[in-house]
Amino acid sequence: MSSVEEFRTEIRGWLAANLTGSFAGLRGRGGPGREHEAFAERLGWERHMAAEGWTCVGWPEEYGGRGATLAQQVAFHEEYALADAPARVNHIGEQLLGPTLVAFGTPEQRARFLPPIVAVEELWCQGYSEPDAGSDLANVRTRAVRDAEDWVVTGQKTWTSLAHEAQWCFVVARTEPGSSRHRGLSYLLVPLDGTGVEIRPIAQLTGTSEFNEVFFDGARTRAEHIVGAPGDGWRVAMATLGFERGVSTLGQQVGFRRELEALIGLARRNGAAEDPLIRDRLARAWTGLETIRCNALRMLDGVTAGAPGPEASIGKIFWATWHRELGELAMSVLGAGGMTAAGEPYELDDWQRLFLFSRSDTIYAGSNEIQRNIIAERVLGLPKEIRP
Repeated sequence: MSSVEEFRTEIRGWLAANLTGSFAGLRGRGGPGREHEAFAERLGWERHMAAEGWTCVGWPEEYGGRGATLAQQVAFHEEYALADAPARVNHIGEQLLGPTLVAFGTPEQRARFLPPIVAVEELWCQGYSEPDAGSDLANVRTRAVRDAEDWVVTGQKTWTSLAHEAQWCFVVARTEPGSSRHRGLSYLLVPLDGTGVEIRPIAQLTGTSEFNEVFFDGARTRAEHIVGAPGDGWRVAMATLGFERGVSTLGQQVGFRRELEALIGLARRNGAAEDPLIRDRLARAWTGLETIRCNALRMLDGVTAGAPGPEASIGKIFWATWHRELGELAMSVLGAGGMTAAGEPYELDDWQRLFLFSRSDTIYAGSNEIQRNIIAERVLGLPKEIRP
């Protein structure tokens, strides 16, 4: 195994040599609020990465990964972001489902589902949130019943990112009639190309649709496509959320730094930096960015001990709030011109898109309110919130 610096040098050189030619125009494309950008081309890029052995680098070698250490994985995500490489299309399969199957899946499930993730041949989406079970995930009402050799799924999921591009969805469903809250849930792997599945894109403030409603009306998946035991889905689902807040957060921080540096440059060019209040907000944004990095490193210390601890909730609140405030700061730097669309019918520039989409940062992946409850109840030991 190479050292961290050797690994960093290797991936940096590979990116410099390969983000050229037909792939050169993909730099900076995609990402939150911009997943519609060059999706097919980004998929081709990621399959090129797979052919060269640069997907799933943190997975064990026996499952198609490189067995990279945590420090090497951090180096990979940082270098990928520093190269301004295109946003990944296989994040949910590689970073969420794959590690879940490594930890909880059967040998047969790993053999069936892990190779297509490594090769970027099958894309996944996450079937957690519902209209009445968003941040309160334990209120899931989607149900699944056993019918001979199948599970039959009925219900609705919402805010399902990239479901319209995915072939499979990992679904939390209630499989024990009469159960409530986190008991009686199961974690199912459901194909999206079968009968009984309808996917409806949801229009966002940005005018794009990167997440969806997914309706299951008697959709079927094979009986062996359950991860963990029936009724043990909550434990598996929580482990997936832990993997979601892993090493890629440091790559995210590099992207945030690029946004802040660009905003500082804009403020200098248009004179907004002459305003002492704007200068103060830019300075506080810089110090906040350093805090985000410290929070991420502290969280990764917890990962080395097993799984992310309360630091993950602290970090999520901080970066989400920081990014939302950066969008608000961008509008202040733009001034009155920021209120006018760049073109008809609703063409947004990057700063307007940042302002609008970053409103969702404090909602998705666990809202700020829920994260504060977790910190209060599980870290500080305060009385639990009264629930009906």
